[in-house]
Amino acid sequence: MATYVMSDIHGQYDMFMELLDIIEFNENDMLYVLGDVVDRGPNPIKTLKKLMEMPNVICLVGNHELMAIECFDFLMKEITDTSIAELDDKMLENLITWDYNGSQPTIEEFRKLKIEERQDIIDFIKDFRIYEEVTVNNKDYLLVHAGLGNYSPEKEIEDYSLHELLWMRPDYNIKHLDDTYIVTGHTPTQVIDDNPNPGFIYRNKNNIVIDCGAFALGGRLAALCLDTGEEFYSSANKK
Repeated sequence: MATYVMSDIHGQYDMFMELLDIIEFNENDMLYVLGDVVDRGPNPIKTLKKLMEMPNVICLVGNHELMAIECFDFLMKEITDTSIAELDDKMLENLITWDYNGSQPTIEEFRKLKIEERQDIIDFIKDFRIYEEVTVNNKDYLLVHAGLGNYSPEKEIEDYSLHELLWMRPDYNIKHLDDTYIVTGHTPTQVIDDNPNPGFIYRNKNNIVIDCGAFALGGRLAALCLDTGEEFYSSANKK
């Protein structure tokens, strides 16, 4: 039995399946996915449906799932002059923000689903956890999509807002928790300042960042084995 962590699949279904093969993932293993399954890549809904079939996977919410949930109710409606006229400013703002962040592939696949399948997808995402605390081989890990934004040593994890946990980029030069490793996605390691190995898992001061930019040209999907610390990677994105 092994425990793995992935993040920011972003619709890269083929990379995801390749990486499952590489780690030889089986029913005795556990996989945590740290959010951002949807958007940008070609098959976000197909990836979600695969995850729904996997009982030994725990998904955490990312900022892209949060944007999707905020907009899915509108997408469930038939687009008519009436529904457009009833579109309030808040929903319009949500749709614009989501579009700016790569919603199109998610919307296109979502609209091809039957109504019942759409509701299943919505219910599945609504069950995503915000964070997870796990212990593997006597090491403690905090798994969360983006990290501890607006960090303060006086704050408990419950005191952080969704924006701080899912959107804000933390300072990776700070050791936030003395005895706990914080494993995050959200920030592609290609854009971390002074990262000596961009595009691969980044470690510094108990921070472990595993978003290796799978959606971008040259990026890849990463898996971290918490039992051994081993890193695994898909093929690089060539599109």
